[in-house]
Amino acid sequence: MYIKKITFKNYYTAFLTIRLQQRVSVASEKTQLKWKTSLRNMCLMPSPHTESGSQEYFSIYRHQMLFEPNDVITMRLILRQPSPVWLNFTLEDIKVYECNHNKDKDQGPWLSKLTPLEQPLNLFEGLPDPDAVASSMQQMWVLTEMVQNNSATARVGRFDVDGSYDVNMLSYI
Repeated sequence: MYIKKITFKNYYTAFLTIRLQQRVSVASEKTQLKWKTSLRNMCLMPSPHTESGSQEYFSIYRHQMLFEPNDVITMRLILRQPSPVWLNFTLEDIKVYECNHNKDKDQGPWLSKLTPLEQPLNLFEGLPDPDAVASSMQQMWVLTEMVQNNSATARVGRFDVDGSYDVNMLSYI
């Protein structure tokens, strides 16, 4: 398998290391399997003790790896979380995308998505009429101004009746 990219959702994992088992050729036309580290300690959470990055989606592309991930037989994901705050950590929704080795060499994936020059782009397709939106916004602005000008000066209390409260409605802290 030729790996194009790996995507996943993080769940409180701080660092990720990826090891790949590849088929490598040795002398006299023999092949053997060898483990190599393709990604070392990729930081998924900037601060392992806080939640930043703890539930983000990540993509790892082949150009980010330490070597070309070709002829991969097995993949091993090594997860680390040095913080004692998070008892459980894992990766979810892991997807490995395989690239067609010959096709990707001939043309990059970006080349097939280019729009021909003869076909103009319609950037406003599917958007509402600008005049209708402007009219609606103006009506909302007028309503807001009317509410602000006619606001009652009397205090509206949620639980008070004649300035007093029912003891059963109050919460104690």
